[in-house]
Amino acid sequence: MENDSDIFIIGGGINGTAIAADAAGRGLSVSLCEKNDLASGTSSASSKLIHGGLRYLEFYEFGLVRSALREREILLGRAAHLISPLEFVLPYEKHLRSRWLVRLGLFFYDHLAKRNYLPASSGLKFKNDHRGTALSPALKTGFSYFDCFADDARLVIANALLAKNKGAEILTRTIFLSAKREKTAWKIALQDAETKKNFYRQAKTLINVSGPWVKAVHANISPSDLTFDIELDKGSHIVVPKLYEGNFAYVLQNRDQRIAFVIPFLGKYSLIGTTDSKFFANLDTVKIAEIEEEYLCKAINYYFKNPITKQNILWSYSGVRCLQASHETRTANITRDYQLLIENKSDLPLLTVIGGKLTTHRVLAEATLKKLGPYFPKMGGSWTANQPLPGGDFPKNDFSYFLTQFKQAFSWLPDEIATRYAKNYGTRVNILLTGVNNLSDLGDHIAHGLYQKELEYLIHYEWAKTAEDVLWRRTKLGMLFSAEEIEKLERYILTTFQNAKLSS
Repeated sequence: MENDSDIFIIGGGINGTAIAADAAGRGLSVSLCEKNDLASGTSSASSKLIHGGLRYLEFYEFGLVRSALREREILLGRAAHLISPLEFVLPYEKHLRSRWLVRLGLFFYDHLAKRNYLPASSGLKFKNDHRGTALSPALKTGFSYFDCFADDARLVIANALLAKNKGAEILTRTIFLSAKREKTAWKIALQDAETKKNFYRQAKTLINVSGPWVKAVHANISPSDLTFDIELDKGSHIVVPKLYEGNFAYVLQNRDQRIAFVIPFLGKYSLIGTTDSKFFANLDTVKIAEIEEEYLCKAINYYFKNPITKQNILWSYSGVRCLQASHETRTANITRDYQLLIENKSDLPLLTVIGGKLTTHRVLAEATLKKLGPYFPKMGGSWTANQPLPGGDFPKNDFSYFLTQFKQAFSWLPDEIATRYAKNYGTRVNILLTGVNNLSDLGDHIAHGLYQKELEYLIHYEWAKTAEDVLWRRTKLGMLFSAEEIEKLERYILTTFQNAKLSS
């Protein structure tokens, strides 16, 4: 069976799903394939920040920073359940950068774009300040500024939901095999990763937005004369027991000029990252190296009173960024801006996306549709800036108000579960809780606040199919589940799928 569409997208990360949503909302027919789960690659392995990129000012990337700062404000308005303001504390060391240079950078950061939600930066003296309590006594002063923390994987899910709501076809666990320009359309060969059955789609336009796999995908697209180079950059993070009290993060300036963040994570932990190193290995088996663990522990031990070791690491994750090719010897210095390459033959365009970051996914999508404008003259205009993502349509545009009202309406829900539901699903929590009036209505309790009703919601509405999908990309409950509990969840999911197939 072959389905025709205007656009076929390869890659179910943040950029692919954002393009799908934007295009579908302009009246174009869209199909998207992802070989694994949505957000299963780089898009769930980020530092989980929506930020302007303060350090990019050192490389004079004012345009990138301005765009990112604008997007920070827009995204806060679109998805306040998934994105929240976070204070960042920058300890000052004069041998790394002069004080006036830091102040100048923060001045630009405050004023390059309009701020509707976030406070301005300020200077700090750590004596008698709770923000200095955990730091080494040698650190006397610092700076405070604000950016945002985000649930990166759920942002991908939200964009995919928006795309689906607008009519897009989302094909997860679907392997892209090849694409060939024929007389009037791209013929795209796909394979169901579970059944191993091959099938086809046709489209007028093909978009390769497969992140670090972009060259591997391109090798199976023909005919094409497009050539390009990329750099692959590995970034790793570790999670340890909470290092300090307080809902603020630290920005640590390492002596090698890299930046490491220490971020409050899930209430009980500290998230530390990231590393930057060139990557040449297998993209499907990315994991943290021992030298990266040591690097991040060393950064903490230089700045904090209480040292940590590799034995304190509870969880780690690694991802590979696709960057534009550069002559820089250090990947940390390579631009994080995106590049859009378009090739047209027989009026069947191929658009290739290189680079990009979590913060700029919406403007990347807009730029992509602008590139395709000449091929779809009847498509609608830009529309996403003022459109909440699914779950983000809060009364009075106020998530705090929604959370209070939600907890009052469902007062029987334990506070921790109620907060997690509200933050994960926003107003879509009403779908999850339809017909639910007490805890017993949530069905079987699997473990750690994960109930049958939520699991069924994730499977039915959010493309979840495995325990990993549920625990690490949909709920972040993986930090709590033991190996035995994960096995129990896998059996439960298998039974749920079997029952669903029998009843369909």
